[in-house]
Amino acid sequence: MKSLIIFIVCFFTGIALAEETKLTPPDLELGEEINETCAGCHGEYAEGGKDGEYPRLAGLPASYIQNQLHLFRDRIRPNIPMLEYLDKGQMPEQDIVAISAYLESIELVTSLPPLVEGEEFDAYERMEMTRKLLNIAKFEGDIKAGKKTYRKECRSCHGNKGEGKISKGAPRLTGQYTQYLQRQVKLFINKKRIHDLDEPDEELLADFEAQELNDIFAYLSILDDE
Repeated sequence: MKSLIIFIVCFFTGIALAEETKLTPPDLELGEEINETCAGCHGEYAEGGKDGEYPRLAGLPASYIQNQLHLFRDRIRPNIPMLEYLDKGQMPEQDIVAISAYLESIELVTSLPPLVEGEEFDAYERMEMTRKLLNIAKFEGDIKAGKKTYRKECRSCHGNKGEGKISKGAPRLTGQYTQYLQRQVKLFINKKRIHDLDEPDEELLADFEAQELNDIFAYLSILDDE
């Protein structure tokens, strides 16, 4: 009887905490603090790096980041290096909410405003902008064909220009490293990463030819220049 009472208390306390997490605004200061650990791989401004070994996280929808952290933690999306940071005791739900919101709030730039001779500028501010500069290298492929395929197959979720859709929790593709996108597409095709938990057997991207995918990557790689 005592065990049953403890179970009921824990169960409803868990529900209350979950509801409280939903109602409480994310703590961005806590998220920034947590990001100091994430920065070891993903960069101070979540810009990623090492030619796409670590993806850009800045600007991704908070709901998407939360979902991926849960998938890592529950080993549904395999990623051994992430596990040591996602133990429930080490990163409770409020921390996941905080870091996800903070990463969504980070804005990177793709170019710096030109310096005008004779006009003063804030050197410190420009240095900070330089640290937030991320411009994806152009990828070889048929950009025109890639644009056509992207608009037909991808934009309903990922936006007209790959900016993602926060309302759908769909990640931005523009500004993401091409090498990282290539790896994820391969994982989806080989069913080593699940696109939709409600449809785990979905044949995502399986019907695309390799050249079609390359053309999409080529198109995405030039969008941050526009």
